[in-house]
Amino acid sequence: MAYQTINPTTNELVKTYPNHTDADIEAALAAAHKLYKSAWSKGPIQPRLQVLERLADLIDARKEELAKIVTQEMGKLISDSRDEVWIIAEIARFYARNAERFLAPVSIDSALGDAWVEHHPIGVMLVVEPWNFPFYQLMRVFAPNLAAGNPVLAKHASIVPHCATVFEELVREAGAPEGAWANLFITSDQVAKIIADDRVQGAAMTGSEGAGSAIAAQAGKHLKKSTLEMGGNDVFVVLDDADLDKAIEAGVFSRLHISGQECICAKRIVLHEKIADTFLERFTSAMASVKIGDPMDEATKLGPLSSADASVNLAKQVQRALDAGATLHLGGKPIAGSGNFFEPTILTNVTRDNPAYFEEFFGPVAQIYVVQNDDEIVELANDSRFGLAGVVFSQDIERAKSLASRIETGAIWINTFASTAPELPFGGVKRSGYGRELSELGIKEFVNQKLVLVSKAA
Repeated sequence: MAYQTINPTTNELVKTYPNHTDADIEAALAAAHKLYKSAWSKGPIQPRLQVLERLADLIDARKEELAKIVTQEMGKLISDSRDEVWIIAEIARFYARNAERFLAPVSIDSALGDAWVEHHPIGVMLVVEPWNFPFYQLMRVFAPNLAAGNPVLAKHASIVPHCATVFEELVREAGAPEGAWANLFITSDQVAKIIADDRVQGAAMTGSEGAGSAIAAQAGKHLKKSTLEMGGNDVFVVLDDADLDKAIEAGVFSRLHISGQECICAKRIVLHEKIADTFLERFTSAMASVKIGDPMDEATKLGPLSSADASVNLAKQVQRALDAGATLHLGGKPIAGSGNFFEPTILTNVTRDNPAYFEEFFGPVAQIYVVQNDDEIVELANDSRFGLAGVVFSQDIERAKSLASRIETGAIWINTFASTAPELPFGGVKRSGYGRELSELGIKEFVNQKLVLVSKAA
């Protein structure tokens, strides 16, 4: 597995990074385990929280530089890269200012005596993270684990090694001790060996179903706790009473955000039949008119896919859908040129026997479905192997809330595009994974929630 920075706007190779050796891995494991055994991990929380505060300040001071690194390495629009840099600083501050409260002892009313639950670190963590949010994904696992006292070994995606390296430098500059975070350029076989190591007590992954299945199997084999987030084919529901101006604007933004390479963005556009024709006409016009080009250009609205392979594979996926009977309503193919650009694409008439019905399209491809009533919406939304997130647009908030409760996902947004914030839990059900990151729920995934009870007879 080659770790390389290749600019997806031009497909130019920028730099190749050497893989870490087994000896490098052992050194990282030893340092992490030593730190876990120390007072720094198991003692007072404040020194750890101070690292997160300093880290947030360092990120703010370098925000434009960091945003450009993201854009040049994986093709994200520069405005979206700035948003990503902003939110990682916010995540660091969120845990710096709330983790002590989250991890405080919790009293339990018990007839047996004075009881409470304490929260303690469990040990070294391994995290495997994707390329589409190359800083955010790392901060999402680093901040809560650092606060809790769990050292972390990180295997980042092979196409964003510059982001991985810079993040590690920031953590060190913020004052984290040796072993708190280690970036490893390693293979899947080495990942499996790390999970098997007795010093490692947990594994977290965001990525594909295949990778998630492998991580879960290895963690289960060795009785290690794991959390997984493996994408989705989220519904974007527009009811007959929706504000169409807002729904169309949010739908186009969500489907093209990060060039469609986001797990919680709109993928299946589900339209009530009364507004379907109007929505599709206007949605098509908006998709067709977006400015495609250099992601460093502030006016660009759709940048490249992350790699040449991503573009080729997306084209094959669209063609499979057409071969199985779908209708190509717009776009459908890569854009000629040196970069990995793909046309905004709309598929209609996708039936349940079409592979596309159950697949996740990781690119600017929308599927359109038309339904007659709310029951059909729920049936279609839940007829999925995934269950990550979804959106409902309606001016009848009680109706929207009722639908939100019936749709089987980890999250639903009403009258806005799916988004994230440090205080909001993130995660899914079904093949979208299990466990939660961010919020108070995220920091408690990998801690020992230890019961202590003083008997009444004591």
